[in-house]
Amino acid sequence: MDAKSCAGITPPRAPRRPLNSIQHGIARVDDYAWLRASNWQAVMRDPQALASDIRAQLQAENAYTSDVMADTEALQQRLFAEMKGRIKEDDSSVPAPDGSFSYYTRFVTGGQHPLFCRVKRDGGEEQVLVDGNALAKDHVYFRIANVAHSPDHKLIAYAIDTKGSEFYAVQIIEAETGAMVDDRIVDNNGSFEWASDSRTLLYVWLDDGHRPRKALRHAIGSAGEDALIYEQPNPGYFLGLDATQDRRFLLLSVHDHETAEVNLIDAENPSATPRLVSPREPEHDYSVEHHGDRLIILTNSDGAEDYRIVEAPADNPGREHWREIEPHRPGRLILEIVAFKDYLVRLEREDGLPRIVIRRFADGTEHEIAFAEEAYALGISPGYEYDTSTLRFTYSSMTTPAQIFDYDMEARERTLRKTQEIPSGHDPANYLTRRVMAPAKDGETVPVSLLYRNGTPLDGSAPLLLYGYGAYGMSIPAAFSTNALSLVDRGFVYAIAHVRGGKDKGYRWYKDGKREKKVNTFTDFIAAGDYLARQKFTSRGRIVAHGGSAGGMLMGAVANMAPDLFLGVIAEVPFVDVLTTMLDASLPLTPPEWPEWGNPIESAEAYRIIAAYSPYDNVQAQSYPHILALAGLTDPRVTYWEPAKWVARLREIKTDDHLLLLRTNMDAGHAGASGRFERLKEVALAYAFALKIAGLGGLG
Repeated sequence: MDAKSCAGITPPRAPRRPLNSIQHGIARVDDYAWLRASNWQAVMRDPQALASDIRAQLQAENAYTSDVMADTEALQQRLFAEMKGRIKEDDSSVPAPDGSFSYYTRFVTGGQHPLFCRVKRDGGEEQVLVDGNALAKDHVYFRIANVAHSPDHKLIAYAIDTKGSEFYAVQIIEAETGAMVDDRIVDNNGSFEWASDSRTLLYVWLDDGHRPRKALRHAIGSAGEDALIYEQPNPGYFLGLDATQDRRFLLLSVHDHETAEVNLIDAENPSATPRLVSPREPEHDYSVEHHGDRLIILTNSDGAEDYRIVEAPADNPGREHWREIEPHRPGRLILEIVAFKDYLVRLEREDGLPRIVIRRFADGTEHEIAFAEEAYALGISPGYEYDTSTLRFTYSSMTTPAQIFDYDMEARERTLRKTQEIPSGHDPANYLTRRVMAPAKDGETVPVSLLYRNGTPLDGSAPLLLYGYGAYGMSIPAAFSTNALSLVDRGFVYAIAHVRGGKDKGYRWYKDGKREKKVNTFTDFIAAGDYLARQKFTSRGRIVAHGGSAGGMLMGAVANMAPDLFLGVIAEVPFVDVLTTMLDASLPLTPPEWPEWGNPIESAEAYRIIAAYSPYDNVQAQSYPHILALAGLTDPRVTYWEPAKWVARLREIKTDDHLLLLRTNMDAGHAGASGRFERLKEVALAYAFALKIAGLGGLG
C-alpha cells in the first residue's frame, strides 16, 4: 500500500519559508517554523485566533487524512461500536466513605461525562452533586477535574476546561441545592485544596504563558483580591497543592521532574506563613505524610537512589532531624507512601512488578499483599479517611479486567468490591499474557509485556503493535485494556516495551534514559522489536510502533533509526521538534523540562546531544514506515506545530510512497477529544490505520 494507490489523492505540501538561526556557532535552517502561531497564547484561549494560513494547512492535512482513510470508515464504526460495547454505560465507582457520607462517580447510559454523587453512609437517597453531562451541553470540548467536597460536606468545588488548553475555571456550589456560591477563580491548573474551615480554598494560578506562578488563598464569597501564599518566579518549576492523609496539613510543592521542595500549610490556620520542610537541592526528591507529632518523608537523600523513608518532628522537620525508618534497598523502588492512623502503607516495585507492603505503627510488623500472575498492574486508592483499617487497591493484568478490593490491614483479608464489567463479554481464558526480557545492545534486558489471543500463530506471521513511552520516570503498567482487544481479536500481538526513561526497573532505569543517555530509550525499543521478531511473535516489517507525547518522540526517533523494523508508526501528540522547543524558553514546559533533556541554550554539549536525536532535525532521505500523527490545536504540552512541522518535513524529504497522515483535532488539546465515547473515535482511527497497513482492514 502506498500514497499513490489512494485513488490518486495528492497529499498537501506545506510551503517552505526558511528561518535561519545560529546557536553555539552551529547554523540551522527551519523551513517550517512559520507553522508556529506567533499568538499561540491567544490560540490556547480562543482557537479561532489561529492565523488563516496555518489553519488552512492543518485543515488540508485533515481533509487528506479523511480521504485516504475513507475506505476504513465502516471499519472505524465497527471498532468504535465494539470498544464502546466493552464499556458499561451506566457504570459507577465504589463509594468512598468520609464521615457521614460516601462519595462516588457514575455514568448514565449514553452520557459522555461523569456524575459526582453521594449518599448517606448508612444508606438513603442518592444526591447528584455535579452533573458533567449538563455542564458540557453547550461546549464542543469539556473536561471536569478535581471535584472536592469541603470538610463540613456543605460545599463542592470543581474545575472545568472548555478549550482543551488546561486553563481551568473553578466553580463552587452548595452541596444541598447546587446553587452557585462562587465562580471567581479562573486560570487555575486544576490543583486546589480545602482548608479545615470549609470557607477557604487554596489554589494554583497560571499566567498567560500557562505557567503555575502563584499559590493563592480564596475566601468563599469574598469580592476582594485573593491572598498570595507563595509566588514562584523561576519558570523551571511547577507548583502543586496536596494534603496529608489526615488533612492536618496542606502541602505546597515546588518541583520539576527530579527536584522537590515542600511547604506545610496549617489546614486549621491557612493564613499562617507556610513552613518549609527541607529546601530544594538539585536532584533531591521527597514527599511528605503526617502521623501524630511527626512527618513521614519518602526521600532519595543520601544516595538512596530507589528511595528510603525517614521521620522528623512536625514542628522542626529540617534534614538534620531526619531519622531513617525504612532503609534504601537498591533495586526496590518505593513509589508511594500513605500514613493511616495505625498503619503505614507503601507501594513499591521490584523486578518490574509492583507490590503493597503494610507496616503496623504499634510494633513495626510488616506484611505484603501477594499476587499470582506473571505481569500485572497495581494501584492504591487511599480514600478520604485516616482512622481506618481498610485499604482500597486496584488490580488488573493484560487478561484480567480491573478488580477493586477493600483490604482489612489488621485481619489481612481482602474483599472484592467490584470487577470491571465488560458488557459485550470477555473470557480471560481466551487470552495469554507473558513477560519476556529483550536483550539490549549494552547488556541490559528490557521487560516486555505481551498479550495475544489463544491460537494466534507464533511463527512470525502475526502483526504486532509495540507500545512505548520512556520518559519522566513514568512506568507503563501491564494493565487491562478493553481497546487493545480490538486488535488482539483480529490477530495482532499487543506488546508494551518497558524501556529506559521509565522506572520499571528502579530509579536507575529512569536515569539511564534521560539527558545524555536519552538514546537508550530508543535503542531499547528497537531491541524489543528485534527480539520479538527473533522469537517469532512477529517479524521485521510487521511491527506497528505506537506512542504519545514523549512517547511520540520515541516514535519519531525509531522511525529515523530503524525504519525497516516497522510496518507503521502511530504518533499521538508527538514531541518531535525537541531541539526547537528546548531552545524556546517562552514555551510553558521548556524550563521545567531542561533537567529531563538538557538545556541547549546554555550548553553546547546539550545542544549537540539533542540535535543528534531530535526526530524533526534527523528526518533523512530514506524510506519510512507508514505514519499516522495525531495532534490537538490547543495542546499546551506538545504544541500542535510540532507534529505539523514533522509531517511537512517528512513529505519533503522521505523517499517512499508509504502513507503519511496528520490529523489535528481543532477542538481539543493534549488528551484528545473529551468525553468517554468521543475519545474512542480517535482510537478507532488509529487502530483502523494499523489494520489497514497490516492488510487486515477487511476484518470486521
